[in-house]
Amino acid sequence: MTGQLIQQARDDIEGMIARDELILPTLPEIALKVRDIAEDKNASIQDMARVLTKDPALSARLLRVTNSPMVRTMVPITDVTTAISRLGIDFTINLVVGIAMEQMFQATTDAIDRRMRACWSHATEIAASAQVLARHFTKLPPDQALLAGLVHQIGTLPLLSYAEQSGTLLQDGPLLDHAIAELHQALGQKVLESWDFPEELIAVTTDYLDFDRSPDGPDLIDLIQVATLQSHAGTSHPLAAVDTDRVGAFVRLGLAADTETLELDDIATEQSETQAALSSGF
Repeated sequence: MTGQLIQQARDDIEGMIARDELILPTLPEIALKVRDIAEDKNASIQDMARVLTKDPALSARLLRVTNSPMVRTMVPITDVTTAISRLGIDFTINLVVGIAMEQMFQATTDAIDRRMRACWSHATEIAASAQVLARHFTKLPPDQALLAGLVHQIGTLPLLSYAEQSGTLLQDGPLLDHAIAELHQALGQKVLESWDFPEELIAVTTDYLDFDRSPDGPDLIDLIQVATLQSHAGTSHPLAAVDTDRVGAFVRLGLAADTETLELDDIATEQSETQAALSSGF
């Protein structure tokens, strides 16, 4: 019966998207503006700074992340222009897109709103862990790792919107959990394609639970896999039962599968401080 309900939900969601009845989440306006500026060959750092400073809350959080262990310098950065100069345009775009995404994780019903907030909290945990892993164990850009963590379960958003509108799945918590587990990856692909995200980030949403994959070298998916498995270690979550000795991502990152890497004092502090910087605490 559960399988039939999940298939019904899948059919309903795909039909609603096709009819524009269930609209896929769109990037916040500030993120779109920053991307447009980056694509303008005549735009300057000052142009981007002017756009960002019109959103004081986002600017403050951008500075907080810039001064976090992720990119901390000897001298604190106190203005947006300097932050952009220090980070670079691409890094700034990824940070702004990621930070701005938080406003999408809110709902009108209490039950769905709690799930939205929990989803964002988990996303920031994985994002902070992934960027720490990128910095310490790979040559992959930490800002891309951060963004990969924030979007890896983005397909949950249209599912929660569907549950809020229909009420069908909302009436059964375990059924909604099952629907999210079954459908969020395919929906995440649809969302990121609609946002014109690069293929390597879209692949994170579709493949981060494929523990048998074997790329030539470490990639963003490896970072999200390791961060995800370590986040569930020692819990009752189904992913805690995964045999990490058979997960190639650990080997490609040069990690021992039985080592709680993110529990090392210096790395754990960096991870927790970065996560705190990402969240507004809403």
